[in-house]
Amino acid sequence: MPVADTLPRRLGFVPATAIVIGTIIGSGIFRMPSAVAGEVGSTGAVLTVWALGGLISLCGALSLAELAAAFPRSGGVFVYLREAYGDGIAFLFGWTMLIVGPAAVAGVALVFGEYLATLIPTSPNGVRLIAAAAILVVSAAAYRSVHGLGAVLTAASGAKVAAIAALVFAAFLLGDAGAGSFEGGAPAAGQARWGGVGIALVAALWAYNGFHDMVSVAGEVREPGRVLPRALFAGMFAVVAVYLAANAAYLYVLPFDALRQSPVVAADTMVRVLGAAGATAVAVMVMVSTFGAIVGITLANPRILYAMAGAGLLFARLARVHPRFRTPHVAVIAHGVVALVCVWWRTFEQLAAAFVLGIWPFLALATAGVLILRRTRPDLARPYRTPGYPLVPLIFIVGTLWVVASALLAQPATTLAGAGLTLLGVPIYLFRRRAVERSSAAGAA
Repeated sequence: MPVADTLPRRLGFVPATAIVIGTIIGSGIFRMPSAVAGEVGSTGAVLTVWALGGLISLCGALSLAELAAAFPRSGGVFVYLREAYGDGIAFLFGWTMLIVGPAAVAGVALVFGEYLATLIPTSPNGVRLIAAAAILVVSAAAYRSVHGLGAVLTAASGAKVAAIAALVFAAFLLGDAGAGSFEGGAPAAGQARWGGVGIALVAALWAYNGFHDMVSVAGEVREPGRVLPRALFAGMFAVVAVYLAANAAYLYVLPFDALRQSPVVAADTMVRVLGAAGATAVAVMVMVSTFGAIVGITLANPRILYAMAGAGLLFARLARVHPRFRTPHVAVIAHGVVALVCVWWRTFEQLAAAFVLGIWPFLALATAGVLILRRTRPDLARPYRTPGYPLVPLIFIVGTLWVVASALLAQPATTLAGAGLTLLGVPIYLFRRRAVERSSAAGAA
């Protein structure tokens, strides 16, 4: 039996949708609005960036859903890249996920620690200790049970959507519109910097990142041909609506300069609306949101390492399934260890940029795989087909390439460093392939 089939299918539509929502809504909507505003300089441009980021991400989700339904196996994007391009590209994706994938959970855990520190004051190292503890707790839970964490994630996803909805409601009901960005606090129309949209999208796409994580657990979803596309669409639609509403609420309450300079925009919004009690409410809301994202990412990312090992492209031990808990426990441990290193090594902003610029080019390649496989494997069973084909996949591909090109022009050192880390996987892949070929030849002899 293929290793990808050894994990039991326990997840239905609700937990699958919760994984989509839970892995996307984490820290980004509370940290990235200021970065977006700083790059584009006007209210209209801010909302355009968030809408555009949502459109690009939705197109990616609708495209990957076709591959998820056709190849409902653990590993997600790794599986699709291997089917479309072979082992080499798939290995480079897995290698990049091994290096920068845990950066996602580390970045979210740092935000969790920062907001807990607003309730229980602590030092910068204390924030990192809190982040590390959150990663350890969730990794231990993922070691034992996917079903239990799925239930936690479902509850957290519902709670975070309800909390953001409450923030939006309070902002529009109790906020002073006259002081916000839509009125007296708005910059002049000529201050919009549309040339900054590309780099602003790097920040927005971090906030939208995670739609692809759910397909990594496709091997554990019941009725995947029906459930996976529905969960991806429902989850992405909910996230886009929540993000646009949240940004509108921030702009309604805060002057634009305050929005642009605030690293804790949700807290600043609620302080203006509810006073000191608002800061406490937001801290709790962000902690629930980020903890749910830590759970979702820790469920999804180790499945990529597990699938790679099962395909013979990583250490075989990573493909082990716990005899009692039926989880990829070794892969979970490896992912957690690298995430702990990231917590102590880099800042939130560095972790966010590294992840987006490292992983999203592979998402574009996977989406291009929809076009390639339609031509090379026309008889492949496709329980779901991407609507608006081929325009929808092309929107995602072009949008991602635009973002990467913008980052290369604006931040060449950071972008090239990320590409260098990915390319380090080339000699490792070639070495491992030769070792496998020599082993096979010796066995044949």
